[in-house]
Amino acid sequence: MSNNYQLGFSTLEQEISLERLPTQGQIPLCLRGSLFRNGPAKFEVGKEKYRHWFDGLAMLHKFTFNEGQVSYINRFLQSETYCKTLKTGKICVAEFATTPSRPFWQNISSMLSSDLSDNANINITQIADRFFAITATPYPVEFDPNTLKTLGKFDYKDNLPCSMTTGHPYNDFARQELVNFTTHFSRISTYNFYRIPFGQMKRSLIASIPVNEPAYIHSFALTENYIILPESPLLTNPLELISEQLRGKPFIDSLSWQPERGAKFLVLRREDGEFVRSYETDAFFALNQINAFENKDEIILDIVAYNRSILDEYYLDFLKGSGRFKLSNSELRRYSISLNKSRLECEVISDQIIEFPRINPLYYQSPNYRFVYAISRRQDRPYDFFNQLIKIDILRQTTKIWFEENCYPSEPVFVATPKAQGEDEGVIFSIVLDVKKGNSFLLILDSCSFSEIGRAEIPHHIPFGTHGQYFAVD
Repeated sequence: MSNNYQLGFSTLEQEISLERLPTQGQIPLCLRGSLFRNGPAKFEVGKEKYRHWFDGLAMLHKFTFNEGQVSYINRFLQSETYCKTLKTGKICVAEFATTPSRPFWQNISSMLSSDLSDNANINITQIADRFFAITATPYPVEFDPNTLKTLGKFDYKDNLPCSMTTGHPYNDFARQELVNFTTHFSRISTYNFYRIPFGQMKRSLIASIPVNEPAYIHSFALTENYIILPESPLLTNPLELISEQLRGKPFIDSLSWQPERGAKFLVLRREDGEFVRSYETDAFFALNQINAFENKDEIILDIVAYNRSILDEYYLDFLKGSGRFKLSNSELRRYSISLNKSRLECEVISDQIIEFPRINPLYYQSPNYRFVYAISRRQDRPYDFFNQLIKIDILRQTTKIWFEENCYPSEPVFVATPKAQGEDEGVIFSIVLDVKKGNSFLLILDSCSFSEIGRAEIPHHIPFGTHGQYFAVD
């Protein structure tokens, strides 16, 4: 059986700038701003191929809305990794699951020089008035938000230890600060939490927690008063990591799934960084958090969780193969942490198979939030990729679906309408790959009814991306 979706994992070489995309339906006149998307778009260099979806060279996309019209521009992120790779015509910088073919002594040299990739293909963030493409390695790459021209790798120039970070910083608009964390591999490794006040570029350390075997952590949770780090048993032994690097092995090979050790939630206070305690639970793996909030003496976390690590399911040989390859099913789980009784409980609040969840950003940390938007898979197509969009009402336990045959949507991005009164008053953006036509389109849904409002056609396909953000024009 041929996988219809494999076009989404094929390279896009074309870079274009179009002042006006052809549209169908209605583009809401209230939309004034730009949707930025990030993700891998080049999966081979010369005769060499990247091994994993997370490894492909980053491309930025921008859709700008003005008076019912949509313009579009896309450009490769010309990171140092991209430029060096294109110049040499081969893969020459190690990525998450791909390493260059080179002599042993070059592996030593690369390790000693901390030659980490700046191929920032996960997300986009704004710090002060500057725009950055970000990934799990420590180097954000700045770009011009008007032209998407790459402006260069950014260095915070502080002493915050960092071997890895997340592509999911939190913007807390109530406290007017960005919060994120880093993992540092060493003889005594650490998780390091920091904040950046809005309008500034300087990181300030909140807390540093020692850890013997750091976990692979893609995202974390934040409430009004607490930072919560979900630590799955996908672990790295720093000494084994060094050994793997010397042998030319990629980072993914240093990760060990150890379900017998269970999972943990590390909780610390935002105000002073004091460690509260660690809460243990059964083993699970998660890439993306949904929301977290406080309810009296409890912390509630909603997470897209799996019973095992799914990173091996995103190898390109599997995704682009002709066999019947089945992705693991996820669950929308709610973890309740009792601060007074030191107890943790878990319940499944939706059995829908979802990933890349988003909510109305104004409802982060709110106990009153109800709606989760995500990509999803039809249960009657177990061997397919994510092939529909879903809206889940976690209060009423109902769902709404957008589905179109031969179409594969990307992460939904919620944008509230001006002066919205309800949580779900707004629109949903999603880039959808139409494998029958061989191109992509930007889909716009009414986020309340989940029905289509309009779409804008793109003249080429856009490979499956990761994350994106919408920035309104004041």
